[in-house]
Amino acid sequence: MKLTFAGAAGTVTGSMHQLEVDGKRYLLDCGMFQGRRKEAEQRNRWFPFPAPSIDAVVLSHAHIDHSGRLPLLTKNGFRGPIYATSATVDLCNAMLLDTAHILESDADFVNRRHPGEEVAEPLYSKLDAEETMPLFQPVRYRIPVNIGNSLVMESYDAGHVLGSASVVLTDGKTRLAYSGDVGRPGLPIIRDPEALPPVDYLIMESTYGGRKHPQENEAVGKLESVMKDTIGRGGRLIVPAFAVGRTQQLVLLLHHLMNENRLPSVPIFVDSPLAVNVTEVFRAHPECFDTETYTYLQNGEDPFGFKRLTYIRDARESKQLNDIQGPFIVISPSGMCETGRVLHHLRHNVGNPKNTVLLTGYQAENTLGRKLKDGMKNVRIFGIPMEVRAVVESLDELSGHADSGELLDWMRPMTPTLKRVFLVHGEPVSSRPLAEAIHARYGIEAVVAEPGQVYEI
Repeated sequence: MKLTFAGAAGTVTGSMHQLEVDGKRYLLDCGMFQGRRKEAEQRNRWFPFPAPSIDAVVLSHAHIDHSGRLPLLTKNGFRGPIYATSATVDLCNAMLLDTAHILESDADFVNRRHPGEEVAEPLYSKLDAEETMPLFQPVRYRIPVNIGNSLVMESYDAGHVLGSASVVLTDGKTRLAYSGDVGRPGLPIIRDPEALPPVDYLIMESTYGGRKHPQENEAVGKLESVMKDTIGRGGRLIVPAFAVGRTQQLVLLLHHLMNENRLPSVPIFVDSPLAVNVTEVFRAHPECFDTETYTYLQNGEDPFGFKRLTYIRDARESKQLNDIQGPFIVISPSGMCETGRVLHHLRHNVGNPKNTVLLTGYQAENTLGRKLKDGMKNVRIFGIPMEVRAVVESLDELSGHADSGELLDWMRPMTPTLKRVFLVHGEPVSSRPLAEAIHARYGIEAVVAEPGQVYEI
């Protein structure tokens, strides 16, 4: 086996790792880079290999930093199978089309704003996304699948988001595990991460490798406190949230607060066609739910719907939220404040000290979300300078990524035969401490992967 790290090496986004076995090439994920727009676009357009040379893709989950360049791969000539769980396939059907729509709309906006200049071309089109979907091959957890010559893959529930998987790949001689993104025990909706069997090598994420999360059971109390403080000021609560996973978790927590009569009497909106479509996918896959969420169904309740909650698809209805008098809560993608309707809500509300922006997930370097989290008081939204006067809070208790201790515990069952760990999907400030912790606890070499590095295993 030969490994080449082509993305999410030394950074968090753009997940992509190439595996060569018996003359065939496989990609582990094919995600988009996020961050400074011009820099990210340049990185996203370039593949370090010819797309037709890839024989198959193994997709860990549907988040765009893991799946977002699949249509570009297809556009450039890839025609092989894409292996993913059925829930991931359904989520990608919604997310890749939505991403293509955003890319086309952004290119159109630039061309209208700068007529006569070089024509902006979207990274890929909706047609490219549509042509990608028939390539998906659904797989089930814990069912081995032969994906080429002697290579067999087996998926395990990663507990990160609906349908997420960690995979073990073997050619009969070497066993390689790829973590994808590892979730946390006790997260709402989905089951806890599964243990993987002993392997020879492990590619593992390290997003929060140098940190420890607050306890997840504190999330409800923190959400309640932020809501009450904001509403007490007469303000609006703007919640940027990933359409997949985080939006549904927040809705479930709000449902819980309402059932316990702890929810302030204000309107709540989920403003995103994508989030609405994704929530329908969640409803279609109860087999992925944990016991607590499944209990809602057994009691005849919709875990993702309740009184005072309104889902918004139509752009006109979204704009009308700005005319509402008094406090309200709006949850809207994207989680890193880079695209989508949340930018409009931020533009209208970030300058009012009564309002709160509640960040609910990881904020990659150079994103608007990271700038807000770092306390920057002057930012640009749609290229327009804005003064940040709203309160900015973070709900880290809902992080979908395991922290340092949780990653060390998760990898323990693999360690009896483990020779080396490759750390990806993390900034160096997180990856390096985790590498040291792995060696200290297990005596196993851990390498912080860098872009373009090649390893024979």
